[in-house]
Amino acid sequence: MSTDTATKPPVGVRVRSWFGDNALKFYAVIAFAYLLLPVAYTFVFSFNDAGRTNIVWQGFTLDNWKNPCGAPQVCESVVNSIVLALGVTIMSTILGTLIAFALVRYQFRGRGTTNLTIFLPMATPEVVLGSSLLALFLNIFVPLGFWTVFIAHVMFCISFVVVTVKARLASLDPRLEQAAMDLYANEREAFRRITLPLVAPGIAAAALLAFSLSFDDFIITNFNSGQFTTFPKFVYVSATRGIPAQANVIASAMFFIALALVLVSQIRNMRRKEA
Repeated sequence: MSTDTATKPPVGVRVRSWFGDNALKFYAVIAFAYLLLPVAYTFVFSFNDAGRTNIVWQGFTLDNWKNPCGAPQVCESVVNSIVLALGVTIMSTILGTLIAFALVRYQFRGRGTTNLTIFLPMATPEVVLGSSLLALFLNIFVPLGFWTVFIAHVMFCISFVVVTVKARLASLDPRLEQAAMDLYANEREAFRRITLPLVAPGIAAAALLAFSLSFDDFIITNFNSGQFTTFPKFVYVSATRGIPAQANVIASAMFFIALALVLVSQIRNMRRKEA
């Protein structure tokens, strides 16, 4: 028997060692497959030659992509969601940024209570938040529709904006503003030229998060929307009779647009680091 054969570890030890070295890769593959399987299903069934339902595969067609507004109300619901999300993003980003600056830069009575209050919408289950707002709107005789959904979305999106911008502000060195003022810049110029550019990435991230949360929300929207229909609500209502293939087209397009934006951002960051 050769020396190599005598010193070679047993098969069981080698198998356990191999699995130990590659276990993380297996977990990563399984996790990505689990996350991307619904996306793959949505994309594939966007090409389904479906009739009244889009549950069973009927055949391949490009007609759904050529006419994404072919299903009744699908494009109307998407436009409603985009308009709502844009308005909520603007309002919640402005208010949330101002609150974040106040909490980080100033000491005032009730600061701790304000911090706690900001976290409540994030910690409260959406079904509780949605039903509570519904009861409030009904008690003060506010008709349900676009504006009730707008108010509800702004209320819970502000919390995420405040937390995101606060994290960015807390990482800034206040001596940068002091240095600007030492170079004869007043408070307004120091804010415009130093503070705002440094906080801008955090504000942009908070705005994107607010847009995603508003566009994606269903539970709070369903409680307070009345006859106003957003894209998630349209998908939920259509699920009982089969989500139309055009909804899969829009969902797939939005996924790929978001993926493209992320890739472009990553490529720009990589080139900036290399430069």
